[in-house]
Amino acid sequence: MGDVLQGIHATWEFESDSVLIRFERGIRTPKLFQALGERRVPHEALSSVTLTPGRRGTVVLHAVPRAGADPLTEAAAGQPKASGDPYRLVLPAERETLAGYYADELRAALARVRRTGTIRDEQEPAERYLVTAPEPPLQFKAYDAKASFDGDRVSFRWFRTGASSAKWKAGDQSLPVGELQGVEWRSPELFDGYLRLLRRDGPGSAQRQPAQADHDPAAVVFGLGYGPVHESLPFAAAVLEAVQAAATGRAAVPVHAVVPARRDPAEVAERIRHLGELHSAGLVTDDEFSAKKAELLAEL
Repeated sequence: MGDVLQGIHATWEFESDSVLIRFERGIRTPKLFQALGERRVPHEALSSVTLTPGRRGTVVLHAVPRAGADPLTEAAAGQPKASGDPYRLVLPAERETLAGYYADELRAALARVRRTGTIRDEQEPAERYLVTAPEPPLQFKAYDAKASFDGDRVSFRWFRTGASSAKWKAGDQSLPVGELQGVEWRSPELFDGYLRLLRRDGPGSAQRQPAQADHDPAAVVFGLGYGPVHESLPFAAAVLEAVQAAATGRAAVPVHAVVPARRDPAEVAERIRHLGELHSAGLVTDDEFSAKKAELLAEL
């Protein structure tokens, strides 16, 4: 057992080749942390370590993962709030000296990894996932479907009250990971969140997928209370890991966790108009209207 540093919501155990992060359970612990339980992070999965002042008399020890090393952060694509980052350990300010010691120790460990040639450049993307994703079977309830993943196939079972006519026409979906090239996850904390499965191109493949997730049979849409981060993000990470594993025996094809592209201004204007109608009808509060309008404008 290595040295242990206990913070708020998590404990880090420093081992010779990795950091074992154990998340606490409790009503104040973010649900994503509780869902993850614990994670072992090899030193070669990290690019750097920082120690900065936090809020309300705290300091934050942050281990920054390398691109391509963790399917969870690849799927998240920087969308969750900082408070939901599993690589941040928040500690009381009086433990800053101790945190600084462990930060230096971890930096030294990363330097040793670079000297031994395991990685030549900490900014170089990892060739494969080095941090394990949550294990299937996994499932969650989206607005328009129940999504499930057994390790081999991703299945969407449509809800009659939520699914669009296009999805009902296509029928329930069951897609093997071998037919996928990645996922696109848009946080349910943002407007129009969704999880989209990206099909692999090739002879006989389906035509270009619809732009709108609510018309795409390979996507499920989120909503208030549907597809929460602690359920849909680990799900997306597990699918990404399985897609990479399925690709091992094939010619090298990149596995994608896609950051949603910027929206068409006309589409944003239409969304804002619709949002305004909901606001006028009293279905959206003033604060909700202002916040969601700002999110939409930020996508331009």
